Amino acid sequence: MFGIDDAISSVSNLASTVVDKIYPDATEIEKIKLNALAAEMDNQYKLVLGQLEINKEEAQHSSFFVAGARPAALWVGVISLFYAGVGLSMLNWVTSVVHLPPFPMLSDTASEGILYGLLGLGGLRSVDKFKGVDTKKVSKQGLL
Repeated sequence: MFGIDDAISSVSNLASTVVDKIYPDATEIEKIKLNALAAEMDNQYKLVLGQLEINKEEAQHSSFFVAGARPAALWVGVISLFYAGVGLSMLNWVTSVVHLPPFPMLSDTASEGILYGLLGLGGLRSVDKFKGVDTKKVSKQGLL
């Protein structure tokens, strides 16, 4: 039969459930946060490992234009940014000492365009690799 003890027990369990919903256990919340952080760190770790594998494969490619494209574009960007930031000041100092006209200045817009272009192309290529786009197959179709 349903007695007063059962009613008190049911109300007590209901009150305990409501209190747990409103004020959950702090250690459980911390465990959930820790698990979420661990999962995010694991995802970041897997992304870095995947990018390293992509870089290895790209560097071992048989075509110089694929294996050497990223380093060549990177060096062009580095040289242009070096010229705009450091080299131009040094060259213009030398030209002022020997009484020659100053070297032309690379505009900030051009420097930013080079930098953003390098970052954008690198990002797009990473997306292609992540999606598994086969560049050898594309080039055989005459698209590259």
